[in-house]
Amino acid sequence: MKLLRSSPALLMAAGLLLGGLTASAQDAAPVTPMTPDVIESYDPVLPSADFIRREVMVPMRDGTKLYTVIVMKKGTKNGPILLSRTPYDAYGDVHRIPSQRIVDILPAMDIEFAEDGYIRVYQDIRGLHRSEGEFVLNRPLSGPLNDTGIDEATDAYDTIDWLSKNIPESNGKVGIIGSSYLGFTALMATIDPHPALKAAVAESPMVDGWIGDDWFHNGAFRVSSLEFALWMAVNKGAGGGGLALGAGDQYTRYLEAGSVADFAKSVGITHVPGVRKFLENPAYTEFWSLQAVDKWLAARPLKVPTMIELGQWDQEDSYGGPAVYRALEPKDKNNDMVSLVIGPWRHSGANHYGYELGDLTFTGDTAREWRVKYVKPYFDHWLKGAPKPNTPPVLTYATGINEWQESPRWPMGSSKPLYLAADGAASFDKPAETGHDDYVSDPAHPVPFIPRPIDMSDADQWKPWLVHDQRFVSDRPDVAVWETEPLEEAVHIMGAPEVELFASTTGTDSDWVVKLIDVYPNDVPEPAIQGSKPPMPGFELPIGIEIFRGRYVDSLAEPVALKPGEVEHYKWSLPNVDHVFLPGHKIMVQVQSSLFPLYDRNPQTFVDNIMYAKPEDYQKATQSIWHGGQSASAVVLPVVE
Repeated sequence: MKLLRSSPALLMAAGLLLGGLTASAQDAAPVTPMTPDVIESYDPVLPSADFIRREVMVPMRDGTKLYTVIVMKKGTKNGPILLSRTPYDAYGDVHRIPSQRIVDILPAMDIEFAEDGYIRVYQDIRGLHRSEGEFVLNRPLSGPLNDTGIDEATDAYDTIDWLSKNIPESNGKVGIIGSSYLGFTALMATIDPHPALKAAVAESPMVDGWIGDDWFHNGAFRVSSLEFALWMAVNKGAGGGGLALGAGDQYTRYLEAGSVADFAKSVGITHVPGVRKFLENPAYTEFWSLQAVDKWLAARPLKVPTMIELGQWDQEDSYGGPAVYRALEPKDKNNDMVSLVIGPWRHSGANHYGYELGDLTFTGDTAREWRVKYVKPYFDHWLKGAPKPNTPPVLTYATGINEWQESPRWPMGSSKPLYLAADGAASFDKPAETGHDDYVSDPAHPVPFIPRPIDMSDADQWKPWLVHDQRFVSDRPDVAVWETEPLEEAVHIMGAPEVELFASTTGTDSDWVVKLIDVYPNDVPEPAIQGSKPPMPGFELPIGIEIFRGRYVDSLAEPVALKPGEVEHYKWSLPNVDHVFLPGHKIMVQVQSSLFPLYDRNPQTFVDNIMYAKPEDYQKATQSIWHGGQSASAVVLPVVE
């Protein structure tokens, strides 16, 4: 009826349109009940879309071609190129939501760039998804471990060379950004970089997979690494459904399996190259130490402005970012080419919503705030010639008081030992008398890292586990606890707390887990948004958790059996933090000898290769944590006075 009341011009236009559709349909053979219902192709991108998307195969120097997808807003001219090199499917990265709007098809972190004329480029790394070639997990730099002359640095160079010359809408300047594995490839692009590469942002980068990123932490193996190695080995990184473990508590599943090798055998993955790399190389030999990216960067001049970001509660790659900062900062003579960012986030949380983490709530979307206020102006300056953004050398978010802080260097705090003492006390005063507290560690009943039942593939469990209330294990007999009196004034730490642990065992090997915890007042509920977060009286918030495998006390590369009853001095670092312990709170330290099934169990009997420990090797041991005198165990806090 509305059409009949329309103007003659509109009626004529509608008639032409309908006539055209009718004529087009008349040109085709009529459909019948037996007309096949499959078409050759369908392009969901309509002429009305506000973006251009191109797919190309970019040639590398050895002839291998890498799948690369280029996306920009229509009308883009003289636009900078922002590149990410991924093992996680470049095609999927630019198809977030089927839409005719660029802000829908790209990840949320790209919105501000896409709207401002950036040309967004994603690329599948060599051997994965739609790219040609062979995939090697964290492919080593050309050198002692790689004699091919091809690595992620050369592939980045060749990609940037092609992009800077073959996108007519670009200004020829390239930046690179990415998190986790993409943080690794971003850093690799800065090694012998292409002249067109003007800036890099490496987020939660994988840097050293043995010391503290992904695969091992100070020699203790992360069992979930097995599933990652399998996933990347099947269907060119598309995976085959992962380990067929079925439903149920993974604590029980891994415990029943036995050693890491026994578990790998039980699920039929001992032939997977990535799995074999873990099983056959449990120590920090040159197999791992020569793959450390921070060592590669330390050996080369600093040529590319680099921003390094990590989450304070990064549950996967807490080590790499600060390690790279330590490697690069001495080369930054004017303190304007290297910057470090630590936000109140989980792993890769900077690219998502930053309002909260677990039971913690922050002041707004901290992740978007960082991206808009710091990352975008940073790339605008280096890639578009915008005014200098005055990027701070160090930007950290002070948890506890919830505010961003700019600093000239890192760490900012000065060492102040928090000593363990008798009767479960912790104090900044060193105890005069030597003593020890004991607990029995039983590999048959390891301490869980989160409450059971455990499913490490469950994002709701995995992503926030580092901020989980530790009261679920505080009263276990195999967890030793020390805490201060309620603080009379705030204690502000900025840096990586250092563990100085004096310990002995009745076994011949042992793991040591240390937790630094902020204990909330038990009688004053913390503010909470009504209905969205529980109140937090007595909450035990982990500020840092880290493990050390005892067999590496003398050498990370050459493990030795511990001598029963002999006190050893263990030293390692907790993650880097900016945190304020508020007045009325307590500072707690917990020590235990397992964190399962996040890490494999230590049998507490020395064996040459712990991955292949036998059932009879797993034995109870009495663990003694020493304090006072010459054996003064402490967590050395980087305190800002």
